[in-house]
Amino acid sequence: MSVIKLDHVSYVYSKGTPFEKVAVNDVNVEIEKGEFVGVIGHTGSGKSTLVQHLNALLQPTSGKVYIDGEDMWDDPKQVRKFRFKVGLVFQYPEYQLFEETIYKDVAFGPTNMGLSEQEVDERVRHATAMVGIDPADLEKSPFELSGGQKRRVAIAGVMAMRPEVLVLDEPTAGLDPMGRELILGQIREYHRETGSTILLVSHSMEDIANYAGKALVMNDGSLYMYDDVEKVFSHQKEIAEMGLSVPQVARIFTRLAEKGYPVNPNVFRVEDAVAQIRELIRKGENLHA
Repeated sequence: MSVIKLDHVSYVYSKGTPFEKVAVNDVNVEIEKGEFVGVIGHTGSGKSTLVQHLNALLQPTSGKVYIDGEDMWDDPKQVRKFRFKVGLVFQYPEYQLFEETIYKDVAFGPTNMGLSEQEVDERVRHATAMVGIDPADLEKSPFELSGGQKRRVAIAGVMAMRPEVLVLDEPTAGLDPMGRELILGQIREYHRETGSTILLVSHSMEDIANYAGKALVMNDGSLYMYDDVEKVFSHQKEIAEMGLSVPQVARIFTRLAEKGYPVNPNVFRVEDAVAQIRELIRKGENLHA
C-alpha cells in the first residue's frame, strides 16, 4: 500500500503576478511504505518544493496529496495531524534549535503531540541515542555543540515524533565527509529499526547510490523518473543532460567497458565494484583489453 500518493500535483509561486513560476508541474507518483527514496534533481528542479507538500507546508495549486490514503487538504482544519505523520528535516536544521537544553529541544515535538511525560522521556532518550548523543549531555545547551552535533539533535527532534514518513532535505549539506557518513549511517539505522518511509533529498549521487533503494528524479519541475536506483543510474546520458552525474564508480566502470574490459558497467556502489573485480580475478578472466 502506498503511504504517499501525489495525484497531478502542481505548484505555482506568485500565481497571477509578473513573477509567476511553475515550480512543480503535474507530478504523479506513489511511494510504498518502508521505501528509502533518494530525491534528486538539478538546482531549481522543484525537489525541495515537492517535499514541502508532504507535510502540508505548501498546499498544491492543483492536484491532491494523499497520506495513507487520506486527502491531506480535504479538511484544512485537520491538516495538523499530517505533520505528525510526515516529519520534515530542513536543510541546515540546526537553525531550528531554540530551547535551553538538548532534552527540551528534542522533547518539543512529542510534547505537542499530547503524549505523557513518561512517553516523551522514552522517545527523547531513544531518539538521541539513535543519533549518537550521550545521555550525559542532554541537559547541555544545544548551542554548546559543534555544527554536526547540532544537526544530529535537530534530526533527533523529528525522529522523536516517530513519523511514518521522514523527509530530509540535504541533511548533510556543509558537513565534512566523516560527519556526512555518520549522519547518513544513523538515518539508515533508523530506517532499519523503524521500517519508516524515508525520503532523502541530496545532490550527492554517491549518497543516493549507497543508501537509497529507489530514486525520484525531478527535472524542470516535472517528475522525470521514479524507479530502482540501479535502473535510474543506468540512464547515464539522460542524467548528465540534466546537469547531474551518476556515481563516480559508475563512470569508471562505463569507461572500462567501453575500452573492452570484461566488466558490467551498471555498477554504482564501491563494494559492488570491488566484488565484481574479485569475481573476475577468481575466474581468471583476462583483465587486459
